[in-house]
Amino acid sequence: MKSHEKLLLENKAWASEKIAMDPDYFQRLSEVQTPEFLWIGCSDSRVPANEITGTQPGEIFVHRNIANMVIHTDINLLSVLDYAVNFLKVKHIVVCGHYGCGGVKAAITNNDYKALLNMWLRGLKDVYRHNREALDAIEDMDARSDRLAELNVMEQVVRLSETTIIQNAWKEQEAPDLHGWVYGLKDGLLNPVMELKAGSRVDPIFRYDNLK
Repeated sequence: MKSHEKLLLENKAWASEKIAMDPDYFQRLSEVQTPEFLWIGCSDSRVPANEITGTQPGEIFVHRNIANMVIHTDINLLSVLDYAVNFLKVKHIVVCGHYGCGGVKAAITNNDYKALLNMWLRGLKDVYRHNREALDAIEDMDARSDRLAELNVMEQVVRLSETTIIQNAWKEQEAPDLHGWVYGLKDGLLNPVMELKAGSRVDPIFRYDNLK
């Protein structure tokens, strides 16, 4: 049996098990989507949002990319953010990185990963540059990359607050709250490293006064 065929069989077994436990499960799920959370996480296959938070389908709206980045020219990310905030009315946004992140480790090196990946990792390198003294003081490279993963999550939370999407929502809805977490691959635990309540201060250069 080919590996992708096994996935299809597992899907049938999973669906049958759900129906056996709750005959109306999929019918209810198909009728409404009212998640309370938007999850911006890493694409790493070891960090599945639903499983590590013990939530069910329909409870978390998910966007994932390499190293959980919030890039202001990323139309995919901004479209997800706009939909989650203005249509789904999520109450919380979680930016979740993880220790041992391959993208973070790659950004620390001087390797040429070719045009597209170099461009993507540029944002991480900027986070390193702004925290160079503290990071360079950490001799153990694994510990250094883990600290960069924390600092990167914090930076992405701040970047969310700098968008007009979030600032408009804070003005009109007094939500969502922004959270920065880092997941531990070795212990399965989420480590909160930052939180911005709705209406938090935004650096003046990124604050928009003529919001709708």
